[in-house]
Amino acid sequence: MGVEKFGVIGAGQMGNGIAQVAAASGLKVLMSDIKQDFCDRGMAAIAKNLDRMVSKGKMEAGEKEAILGRIETTTDLADMAGVDFVVEAAVEREDLKFKIFEDLDKICPAHVILSTNTSSIPIGRIAARTSRPGKIIGMHFMNPVPVMKLVEVIRSLATSQETFDLTWELCERFNKTPAEANDFPGFIANRILMPMINEAIFCLYQSVGKAEDIDTVMKLGMNHPMGPLALADLIGLDTCLAIMETLYDGFKDSKYRPCPLLRKYVEVGWLGRKTGKGFYEYT
Repeated sequence: MGVEKFGVIGAGQMGNGIAQVAAASGLKVLMSDIKQDFCDRGMAAIAKNLDRMVSKGKMEAGEKEAILGRIETTTDLADMAGVDFVVEAAVEREDLKFKIFEDLDKICPAHVILSTNTSSIPIGRIAARTSRPGKIIGMHFMNPVPVMKLVEVIRSLATSQETFDLTWELCERFNKTPAEANDFPGFIANRILMPMINEAIFCLYQSVGKAEDIDTVMKLGMNHPMGPLALADLIGLDTCLAIMETLYDGFKDSKYRPCPLLRKYVEVGWLGRKTGKGFYEYT
């Protein structure tokens, strides 16, 4: 089955990034969100990213306009009936993702593959909410999507080989490097990354060091391009907490217990870059 029109659920940071790389690969893209304002913001973010590429000489102005011209937006999920492949990039909430997949299963023709950009929720758990478990797969892009090369491709026990192969080919078409992961909470990326970030938050919580010093140790001592607390702010502390809760619930192991300080920051609304304050302040 060929893919000509690509659907993206969610116009936020991850969704608009996925829409951009899909459109840049030549696909027609339909990007959906619950409000037109969210769609407009997503399109503005894509335009800003492309303008930056034009200003740096990495893209011609005509190519930018062609990419934007291949992206449509909608607030009606039913419009996904006309796409060939869908990736869901809504917030990391299990109940919300279950509802989206239940609805997409009814809306989309039986041949359409439904993928999820979930950071941690087992794919089989999502697939069980549909009548097409063989066509459900994880397609976990990294943030920021237009820059980061990796896509984790996660298959559940029920995912068909055809679904896996087509998803892998799409990653390569998007100029990404796919890596295969099996279906465990957090997959590969966040099973390794999030406990490290959580431990860095514990270091701050227990006054082992200040945020700047914790990040400096990891950048200069471990050669990480970004410190774990700054990275948490970039990811979103609410997303970090949701992933840690999925790991903790999935493995029932105390080493995955979310740091109380992380929970406090989320409860007070300090979510990182997107709110202007997390472990650091942003203007």
